[in-house]
Amino acid sequence: MFSIEVTNLKKNYGNLKAVDDISFKVKQGEVFGLLGPNGAGKTTTIEIMEGLRERDSGDIKILGLDPWKDGYEVHKKIGVIPQEFTFFEKTTPKEAIKYYASLFNVKVDADTILKEVLLDEKENHVFENLSGGQKQKTGLALSLVNSPEVLFLDEPTTGLDPNARRAIWEVIRRLKAKGKTIILTTHYLDEAQQLSDRVAIMDHGHIVAMGTTEEIIEQNGSGERLEIHGEKQLADYIQTNTELQVTYNETKGIITIPLKKKIDMLAALAAAEQSEMKWGEIQTHQDSLEDVFIKLVNEPLDEQKEEQQIEQKKNKKGRQ
Repeated sequence: MFSIEVTNLKKNYGNLKAVDDISFKVKQGEVFGLLGPNGAGKTTTIEIMEGLRERDSGDIKILGLDPWKDGYEVHKKIGVIPQEFTFFEKTTPKEAIKYYASLFNVKVDADTILKEVLLDEKENHVFENLSGGQKQKTGLALSLVNSPEVLFLDEPTTGLDPNARRAIWEVIRRLKAKGKTIILTTHYLDEAQQLSDRVAIMDHGHIVAMGTTEEIIEQNGSGERLEIHGEKQLADYIQTNTELQVTYNETKGIITIPLKKKIDMLAALAAAEQSEMKWGEIQTHQDSLEDVFIKLVNEPLDEQKEEQQIEQKKNKKGRQ
């Protein structure tokens, strides 16, 4: 069963194609990472999914509902935590939950929600005195007030220290274990790799790769390779005396050999030893999601410039 279905989604601002014919589905209970550089179209896609922005064309269903036409019903079933979440400074997390509950006209157990996001020990501390991670947990707590089936987490750990980030990771894992469907946008590739069941990488309005991180790395990475610190003469010797593909980085002084078979490493090291030349550190390396991400995306747009372009297109359209 799919909680989210996006088909041929498009959104333009004049000649700027913010989202250019993308399609994907998100399963119920899945953590789906939406990745991309600034200007890739992530924010526009998320806002359309949340019912905050109208699409130009395509079809989109959130829990079987159209987020623009059925916005009121959709908003009762989703939870949202925006980037750099903030709240009334003199309000405690417990008070904030009760306030949100009154807005949704629902009854909630604030203590239960605070325990769910690992914030129960700070329930009576005012917001301005909370740490960055605790403020983000407050945002997560508020996103759960209406018992949502789908959560949109937009850069939930930006600016947090490593310990605070991992605390948020634990909360997200707990929410997934309860069957919540989570859309996660993040600039931390290790975060996406740790938390996401699948990811989609966007660039200039297009999805350029989608699948599990392992699938994306396998399909777009360079595979496992052996790296030997040595001189070019050693690289030439290994190339001549084996059937291996050998490249040499003169700047770093590193010989790189793709390992297509396990025996390739033995052949390379045997040749290096037979050469009687000096060689140093050796290591094997395999592309991470970050390595593949850098290969796949084009030069990112400057974020401020993109925002200015979009605003200019809106204003121009409004004057017509």
